[in-house]
Amino acid sequence: MKTVYFDNAATTQVRDEVILEISRALSEYGNPSSTHAIGRSSKSILENCRKEIASIFKVSAAEIIFTSGGTEADNLILNSCVRDLKVTRIITSKIEHHAVLHTIEELSLNYDLKVDYVNLDANGMIDYNHLEKLLNNSSSKTLVSLMHVNNEIGNRIDIKQVADLCKKNNTLFHSDTVQSVGHYNLNLSEIPIDFATVAAHKFHGPKGVGFAFIRKNSGLKPLIVGGQQERGLRAGTESVYAIAGLNKALQISYNNLDEESKYIKSIKNYFKDRLLQELPNSKLNGYCGDDSLSTYTLLNVLLPISSEIGTMLLFQLDLKGIACSKGSACQSGSIGGSHVLAEILSEEDMQKPSLRFSFSTFNTKEEVDYVIETLKNIIQP
Repeated sequence: MKTVYFDNAATTQVRDEVILEISRALSEYGNPSSTHAIGRSSKSILENCRKEIASIFKVSAAEIIFTSGGTEADNLILNSCVRDLKVTRIITSKIEHHAVLHTIEELSLNYDLKVDYVNLDANGMIDYNHLEKLLNNSSSKTLVSLMHVNNEIGNRIDIKQVADLCKKNNTLFHSDTVQSVGHYNLNLSEIPIDFATVAAHKFHGPKGVGFAFIRKNSGLKPLIVGGQQERGLRAGTESVYAIAGLNKALQISYNNLDEESKYIKSIKNYFKDRLLQELPNSKLNGYCGDDSLSTYTLLNVLLPISSEIGTMLLFQLDLKGIACSKGSACQSGSIGGSHVLAEILSEEDMQKPSLRFSFSTFNTKEEVDYVIETLKNIIQP
C-alpha cells in the first residue's frame, strides 16, 4: 500500500545524517558533568552543539538551555516568570498551543495572576492595535506570550513587531517558536525577544529534545531541580546523543533553508490549487492562502461534507496509507474539537471536518495527486 505522510506539523521524519550523528554520539558514554577525560569528551560534544546552535540565532551560547522539548521549555519560562520574576499579568491569545494555555491556566489558579487575551481577526491573526492598547494600559509586571507560527492553522505573526512593542512598553516577551525554528531565520540579536522555545522533532531531528532561549541575566530559576546542569536552569544529566541529533538537524535545515523552503512551498501551493480545483467548495482555515501571513509548511482545510461522513474521514484516509490530522497531535483523542478552530469558525462550520495537511522536503507532487484523488473518491463517490 502506498504511504503518504502529510503530518509534518506533528513530527517530521528524522534525516539519515541525523541518525548517523546520533549513533556517533552514542559511543561517547561519559557523563558530561564528570571531570575525567571520558566525561570531558561528552562535555565537549554538548558545548560544541550549544555554540553552533547559538551562532545560528546570533546569541550567546549561555542563552541556550537544553530541555526535553517545547512543552518543558514553555513550562520552565512561564512558571519562573510568575514565580520568580513576579509577573502578575500575562497577555496571550486563545489560539496558543496548550503547552502555553494550560500552563497559564494552572498558574492563574495558584497565583494572583491577571490574564488578558489579545483580540483576533476573523482568520485568527492577532490584532496588533489591541495588543498595543493592552500594553499601554499595563501598570503591573507583564509578560506577553504569543507563538510565532500557529501549529494548527499556520498563521505567522510579525515577531519583530511584537518584540518591539514589548520592548517599548518595558514588557517581557516569550514566543513558542516550535513551528518556526528550522523553517525561518530568526536573528535574536535584532529581535528583542526575552524567551523562545524549540523542539528538534519539528525539523527532522529526534523527539524528546529541544531547548529554551533565555536572554542573559533574565533572573529565571529552574523548574526541575537536583543538579547544576544547564547553567543551573535544568537539572538532570543531558541527553548528549539527542542534543547532537538536534544540532545536526538544525545545521542541515539552515544550510538548505532557501532551497528546501522554496520546494516545500511549491508542494503546499500545488496541494492548495488542486484541492480548490477538484473540491471547489472547500475552504482554507486561517491565512493558509496568504504566504505573507502563513507558514509555507501547512494547510488547514474545511471540507464540504457532513459531520456524519467526516467522522470516519481520518480512518478512511489512514486505510489508504495517508497520514494527516484534525489538528495538533497533542490533542488526539480529544472530544472537544480544536480550540483554535473554535475561535475562528462558525458553529455550522465547526460541525464539518477540518483537516491539517503539513509538508516537508520529503513530499512530492505525486503524493499530492494521490491524496486529492483519494479525497474526491471519499467525498464524491
